[in-house]
Amino acid sequence: STFSEQRMGFFQTILVVLIFLPLLMVASHNFLQNFTAAVPRHWCYIPAGDNDTTEVTGDLLKIYIPMDGNQEPDRCLRFSTPQWQLLAPNGTSTNATEPCLDGWVYDRSVFNSTIITEWHLVCGQRALKDFAQSIYMAGVLVGALVYGGLADRLGRRALLLWSLLQMGVMGTGAAFAPNLAAYCAFRFFSGMGTAGSILNGSTLEWIPSRFRAMVYTILACSLTLGQLLLAGLAYAIRDWRQLQLASSVPFFLFFLYSWWIPESVHWLIVNHRPETALRNLRRVARINGEKLEGEGISLEVRGTGYPVGSSAPLTPVLPAPYGRFSNSFSYYHLALDLQRFRGISIFLVQLIFGAVDIPFRMLVAVVVNRLGRRHTQSACLVLGGLFILANMEVLLITLTVLGKGLFSSSSSCSYLYTVELYPTVIRQTGLGVTNMMARLGAVAAPMMQMTQAFVSFLPLLLFGAAPITAGILVNCLPETLGVPLANTMKQVEDRWV
Repeated sequence: STFSEQRMGFFQTILVVLIFLPLLMVASHNFLQNFTAAVPRHWCYIPAGDNDTTEVTGDLLKIYIPMDGNQEPDRCLRFSTPQWQLLAPNGTSTNATEPCLDGWVYDRSVFNSTIITEWHLVCGQRALKDFAQSIYMAGVLVGALVYGGLADRLGRRALLLWSLLQMGVMGTGAAFAPNLAAYCAFRFFSGMGTAGSILNGSTLEWIPSRFRAMVYTILACSLTLGQLLLAGLAYAIRDWRQLQLASSVPFFLFFLYSWWIPESVHWLIVNHRPETALRNLRRVARINGEKLEGEGISLEVRGTGYPVGSSAPLTPVLPAPYGRFSNSFSYYHLALDLQRFRGISIFLVQLIFGAVDIPFRMLVAVVVNRLGRRHTQSACLVLGGLFILANMEVLLITLTVLGKGLFSSSSSCSYLYTVELYPTVIRQTGLGVTNMMARLGAVAAPMMQMTQAFVSFLPLLLFGAAPITAGILVNCLPETLGVPLANTMKQVEDRWV
């Protein structure tokens, strides 16, 4: 019909706004641990100091805490006995040290509290920080697989509502977690809600094909602006529990207003509910000010041609999941280790890292409609991988920012591309599988970073090589520029096989 295929009506505009807002907060959850799990300066408890403050400095530190290789107070060792002789000029110390048997003192000048300071995830427990982030990403992975398949069976709307409610409940629960185990459990289920919100909030099935690139770019920018919002929230709220709560409560509002969003007509048709599809189409026509056209709408429903479980037509799209894995694997390597840029405010780095995505995402919205989805994504992946492999210390920040921008562009292109590759009958399942692979990459990124202690060059090599190989394989995918969304498996086979 004219109102649904040729232009963006008032309904589509309102829909984009309503989906934009929850995606804005979803991005905050993805990168929340940059702040809630920030590692402040710390040293062993000093019996002679006021260990509720950060005033243990100067002479007391010199007496009780040895210096590390950077001439900073060691974070995990203290002298077995006070070294009073170090107060004298040219004084020397013994080498007798011991672990922090009585706990740690934390510098609270930047953060009042984080999960690191509350549960002492330092020294021998420092790996639990990356473990907690991986647990969240594992939840996103599971949610992508489970909620993608369920959305093809139960509908996009039902899973969107459930996911938003789950984000609100579990995110709030994490803010009141009594211990690390409970925190990780709440974050896992928050991650599942994140996946469901992204999958079912941005399927673009109500958006005309000629506007899909533009609309998805706008929705993708919500994920970028969410990072900027997070930087502002974290700057204003220095307590991790309050920050976690502030990032979660808005999802209850999103859940309430999302009841207005109608079910996808594509899904209703292929699931043999044409009467409901007609009602939704006429409702949208009225909202768009085209009541007469809406009353004249009729549907012709044809068979799918293939059972939902048929896999033969999907052979051409097999490189898509690997592309998503590689993109997230390298993206989260760059985005989740902001504290490696020493001497620069973590809030400023988050701001820069968030802002850089906007011009890259806007640029890719133009490029995909000129060069096509396939070549655009391929170029972004290969260039991003090359920037990681360059690893020039003097240009570290510049290369990292450019690499992150390219991976953001690739992500925008990839999601749009995946929506267009799969037919309606299994679109959410296909999105779920590719997003599951993306989350697998996000889970693997912090785990891979941990191997640097054993093989220093291995993480860098893999973070660079993965997107380069994926960029090459993406060229095997069929082009979808200007092609209408397929509803059935038969349509996919007729187009690509």
